[in-house]
Amino acid sequence: MSILKDKKILLGITAGIAAYKTAFLVRLFIKVGAEVKVIMTPAAKDFITPLTLSTLSKHPVLSSFTNEDDENAMWNNHVELGLWADLLLIAPATANTLSKMANGTCDNLVLATYLSAKCPVYFAPAMDLDMYKHPSTTETFNKLLTFGNIMIPATSGELASGLVGTGRMAEPEDIVEFIENDILSNLPLKDKTVLVTAGPTYEAIDPVRFIGNHSSGKMGYKIAMAAANMGAKVVLISGPSHESAEHNFITKIPVVSAKEMHDAVHQHYDDADIVVMAAAVADYRPKKIADQKIKKVESTLSLELKKTTDILKSLGDKKEQQYLVGFALETNDEIKHATNKLKTKNLDLIVLNSLQDKGAGFGVSTNKVTFITKSKNIIENELKSKEEVAQDLMQLILKQINA
Repeated sequence: MSILKDKKILLGITAGIAAYKTAFLVRLFIKVGAEVKVIMTPAAKDFITPLTLSTLSKHPVLSSFTNEDDENAMWNNHVELGLWADLLLIAPATANTLSKMANGTCDNLVLATYLSAKCPVYFAPAMDLDMYKHPSTTETFNKLLTFGNIMIPATSGELASGLVGTGRMAEPEDIVEFIENDILSNLPLKDKTVLVTAGPTYEAIDPVRFIGNHSSGKMGYKIAMAAANMGAKVVLISGPSHESAEHNFITKIPVVSAKEMHDAVHQHYDDADIVVMAAAVADYRPKKIADQKIKKVESTLSLELKKTTDILKSLGDKKEQQYLVGFALETNDEIKHATNKLKTKNLDLIVLNSLQDKGAGFGVSTNKVTFITKSKNIIENELKSKEEVAQDLMQLILKQINA
């Protein structure tokens, strides 16, 4: 999955021949999972039609402040457009538009939106060779860079004039790759490895029966996604779960039993910077596993159970550089039990769940947690979606490791 998935991209198209490439550009953004809205300068419509772009983006294409053919038309709010976007891309960016951007000229919807945008702004220049090399253009580029705008350099090749040189707008696939790499380079967990466990474990009784629990894996999967979206390489070790975590940065390792989870975790533990043990690992397993299905003969059935290995404690015992996070699901004396677990298992942070809280626990999309840090700082949270809880957790971890 691309880092651009679910991003809101506002594409501003200006009047250059390279505007024909924006149909491919919109298609590529949609393909990687982004939502795209298009705004155009009036003259840009001479190079590519709004109909083409609206069909590809699934949004109306705007080129003026109002619909001039409709006397009852609403104002196209450039401020709202600027606030909607996660990023604004001006492509192609002509010399004329770039000069206006640099000097605050505001005579069309694209420029008004640019001046209102609070998000990162990328621009992909497109112009003829002499225009690209002109000192005024160089000055414009430098001025826009001082504003924090990000330039996607033009490439060299045959230009519309017939000259050969620098000035061609970067190809659509290169623009997408440039933006992806730029976003990734600024993500806070870039170059970090995060190990996450999720879901239940199933401990076999016989070939068809097992001891398990009601964990769906939702919380662990959301944590894995949150870590990946912050740029981390994520190893997700999951017990049986119907959840999915489609992301280029996530490697999923499926396991079934506590023993399999123990072995997989220890295999990857040494390479991890952050470890979040969100799985609901069985505390006990049958001492003996029947080779054949147990027949229903007697009115009762006795099983002798033995403790499974405490994976979290085993990690705490050998912890070196890792930031180790555990989960505690409690029904009484929650803070006391969780704090004790934090200490005895050598954790840096523990996430406390209480089954007393409505909307928290297994199989639901919400959670209500309390974070307890190694320094005994207790942070209580309201009921939130598990996605929000995962984001809160990763932000707290980031703050802790950078403290």
